[in-house]
Amino acid sequence: MSEGEMLIIKVPGSSANLGPGFDSIGLSLNVYLTLEVERKERWGIIPLSEELTVFPKDETNFIIKIAQETAAKYNQTLPCCIIRMQSDIPLARGLGSSAAAIVAGIELANALCDLSLTNIEKLELATTIEGHPDNVGASLLGGLVIGSQLDDHVYAEAIQNLDLDAVVVIPKKELLTKDSRGVLPKEFPYKKAVQAGSIGNVLVAALLNKNYKLAGKMMKADLYHHPYRNVLVPHMAIIEEEAPKFGAFGVALSGAGPTVLCLAEAGKGQAIIEGLRNVLPEMDYRCLKIDQAGSIVYTSKQNEKRMLS
Repeated sequence: MSEGEMLIIKVPGSSANLGPGFDSIGLSLNVYLTLEVERKERWGIIPLSEELTVFPKDETNFIIKIAQETAAKYNQTLPCCIIRMQSDIPLARGLGSSAAAIVAGIELANALCDLSLTNIEKLELATTIEGHPDNVGASLLGGLVIGSQLDDHVYAEAIQNLDLDAVVVIPKKELLTKDSRGVLPKEFPYKKAVQAGSIGNVLVAALLNKNYKLAGKMMKADLYHHPYRNVLVPHMAIIEEEAPKFGAFGVALSGAGPTVLCLAEAGKGQAIIEGLRNVLPEMDYRCLKIDQAGSIVYTSKQNEKRMLS
């Protein structure tokens, strides 16, 4: 970033798992964490979204710490900046807010320190922090991302031609990932693990072939986490029962929950929202689309109209 320029970093949120794609499938969604960065002599964070006001406004901010740690890995020092932050990704709702922050921090270090990291290098850094490649992969690459972590390497493929409506049903209350993970079994019998993996494989194939009825059946057949987490998300069973009546082909917990994701063919999302509002009026609803681009980084002149103002 040269003198007189602003750095813009825009990172999408995501929904992980889609049911049986546990810790390996992520779907990029068109809700965003956006940073507007200017070089300064001291650190400063200016939150432009109410939800972000609870976070530190100096270099102890999580995104800055990720950026500093990333720079340090490559023997670089992150320069001080003023950063204006805006986000419409709900916090602690299973829509990848922490993964988006991790990707934003890595992108910040990459841009300010001229690291020239490849996408796979960014993904490996993000996966090391997050613990699995689903949310961070979707935020970084866009589209439907299938990833696997083997030893110290991460392998991922992004599918960027799916056109679906993604209705998210968002409860008012948070559900922390650590609490949601606490109900999962520590071990899985071999035969059951094989069956659970095959369900995830068929899900991906069905989505690629646009066999949405089969995809929905596989989402519902998940063995990895739905049977254990449903007790924490009582509205899940209601949505599974009702959403298909209004056009959804598949329903799944979004990540660890408590948000529930309803997938539908393009154009059917609003009808699903209208139908479910009559059943669960206390929820928040959004009809989202798949973000195909992933994280975007670019510069603009400081004397141009601010994107976030």
